[in-house]
Amino acid sequence: MAVDGKIIITCAITGAIHTPTMSPYLPITPDQIATEAIAAAEAGAAILHLHARDPENGKPDQTPEAFAKFLPRIKQGTKAAINITTGGSPYMKVEERVRPAAQFKPEVASLNMGSMNFGLYHLAEKYKEFKFDWERPHLEATRDLVFRNSFKDIEYILETCYDNGTRFEFECYDIAHLYNLNHFAERGLVKPPFFVQSVFGLLGGIGSHPEDVAHMKRTADRLFGENYRWSVLGAGASQLRVAAQSIALGGNIRVGLEDSLWAGKGVLAKSNADQVTLARKLIEGLGMQVATPDEAREILSLKGGDQVGF
Repeated sequence: MAVDGKIIITCAITGAIHTPTMSPYLPITPDQIATEAIAAAEAGAAILHLHARDPENGKPDQTPEAFAKFLPRIKQGTKAAINITTGGSPYMKVEERVRPAAQFKPEVASLNMGSMNFGLYHLAEKYKEFKFDWERPHLEATRDLVFRNSFKDIEYILETCYDNGTRFEFECYDIAHLYNLNHFAERGLVKPPFFVQSVFGLLGGIGSHPEDVAHMKRTADRLFGENYRWSVLGAGASQLRVAAQSIALGGNIRVGLEDSLWAGKGVLAKSNADQVTLARKLIEGLGMQVATPDEAREILSLKGGDQVGF
């Protein structure tokens, strides 16, 4: 998976899972998102995975106008490749989720490869009070939430974005999602090298046990052979443990406050850069090197930052 021992670090800056009450360090405003993204790149992240939020209350915001407030600043402040989510929030329709990637034509866009139960309701039990009224209902409602990513939805995102030269971070939350990706590959609708982001430890998807990680990689190896580049993210406390296993297997890694709020047991990460720094220590401690943005572009066959629409 690695090219000459180079490991790509993706940093997911804010996401749509965690709510403002959970950490005072979660970036919400455009200025916070831009500042955090640039610092993460300076710490070693070659790819920045971006969501937007309402700066008044921290709610996920998938309007292109929200992204426009920070995308140019991040582009000017770093050489990192920018990855715009098409996942948005599980509550959004696909037409809403794809709009920023369609308009801004990034080098990379995320693409969820299957529908799933998406449980966040257990997080609500950890907090007696919330800063904003929307947070508890947002979490509790996931008891009855299916995050829809039908074959039709996936086709819609592919058709909307592929003519822009955007490549995809294929987010696979379970083994079936790898088979879904293989289905689209057999139809010729996706082109290698596939950037497969295996997601571990979210309620409703595959677990984060070492055997789960190994099984995901074995299956991807069998389905895609040399035609893919593997990366992992571990949710919550499993973040660095899963990352270490991936690095040892020659895979790439994703960190960031979207995926975990922690920088060690019981210690909140004060920034995305904190997690990137920990990831870099893992990579270098295992005798490998962190890929630069240009090396990541070569590994993933990206079009280059001069060909985006922002």
